[in-house]
Amino acid sequence: MSSMHRRAVVVSIGDELVLGQSLDTNSRWLSERLLDRGVRPIRHVTVDDEIGAIAEEIERGARDADLVLVTGGLGPTADDLTREGLARAMGESLVEDAGALAEVEKWYAGRGKAMPRTNRVQALRPAGARCLSNANGTAPGLAGVVGGVQVFCLPGPPREMEPMFARWVEPALRPDRVVLTRLVRTMGLGESRVAELLGGQMERGRNPMVGTTASAGVVTVRMRWEGAVSDGSGVEALDETERGVRGVLGAAVVTPEGGDGERGLVEVVVDLLAARGEKLAVVESCTGGLLGSMVTAVPGSSAVFTGGWVTYTNAMKASAVGVDRGLFPEVVPGAPGAVSGEVAQEMALGGLARARHEIGSERGADHALAITGIAGPDGGSEAKPVGTVWICRASGDGSVDCRRFVFAGGRGAVREWAANTALGMLRLKLAGEDLDLLHERERIAG
Repeated sequence: MSSMHRRAVVVSIGDELVLGQSLDTNSRWLSERLLDRGVRPIRHVTVDDEIGAIAEEIERGARDADLVLVTGGLGPTADDLTREGLARAMGESLVEDAGALAEVEKWYAGRGKAMPRTNRVQALRPAGARCLSNANGTAPGLAGVVGGVQVFCLPGPPREMEPMFARWVEPALRPDRVVLTRLVRTMGLGESRVAELLGGQMERGRNPMVGTTASAGVVTVRMRWEGAVSDGSGVEALDETERGVRGVLGAAVVTPEGGDGERGLVEVVVDLLAARGEKLAVVESCTGGLLGSMVTAVPGSSAVFTGGWVTYTNAMKASAVGVDRGLFPEVVPGAPGAVSGEVAQEMALGGLARARHEIGSERGADHALAITGIAGPDGGSEAKPVGTVWICRASGDGSVDCRRFVFAGGRGAVREWAANTALGMLRLKLAGEDLDLLHERERIAG
């Protein structure tokens, strides 16, 4: 059996994964945990429910890596074939494990039920493998050896797979090197621009290695250092690399110095508001409450979030936050309309004023964010194409920042871009920075 674990292959089993009917989140989760422990994932593979395909990928993983992790296919139905696939890869037959059978029977007895006959198959294992108990379900895991390489098979449901990884796989890992990672999140620059600014820092083969990923306007710079367990220079190398990243990206950097790079844009905004003892209100049209939902998903947001309004119609914009009806063309022909800087500004100012009034305190809200736009797929025009969004930030100090953007993508993408960009505008205010943001076309400052 391999003496050390340096490289791993993750195999996810299931027709529904191959066909795109379900999303494989296990591979990402497992890869992150492996990398944290110094084991580098080299491949993710998704395999359908077929014994030969499962066996082939386990065998291939054992040839290419020092560890193979398999998830899924351990249920009691006819299409759960991971046990058979592992047995074929090991060149062994299946046997019934008395201890595993007792565990499955106990699981059902604890719920006042008799074990269905179909679940007896979950107690089968290759003769040379062992079963791994599962405290959160009926599917025992499996541990075997193929070509001298350890293979762990874990159930597919994350609520079962994750604790089983912690109990059975992590203690068995024998990495010979350390992998240290660090994240710096940015907002406002495109991924290509970030890469251009980073220049030579992104050269392949560099240690620390620097890479980027982008999602709805947030570009994350990922740094990874690898070295021997005895080499203590990793933190210093990452510190130096991070200083270089921050130096060239400037105001676009969202992650505060010394901050946790795992915390995303919305978490950073909540942290900044909390540190200042300030509160936020939102007024949303095309995002339909998405911005408020993102903020309230952060633990501790109750200390900084006052609430908001979803003013989807023009009538609601006027009645809820006091937007001048004369700004709408159905009232005054030729008026700017709902998707305009004038309406966005009145939405933000009206929300700020009403949040204060409703709370009955000058600290009811210190900032308001307003979003109004055309998310599509219909409703665009030559003057205001689909993706046109006005975002306005109004603050208690009297400052106002309204910007027009034209975002690309479908309806969901436009809404996500708009919500993230609104948070980015507020972050700039809280951090005392200024920056022209990606897809910005026009700005009105007050």
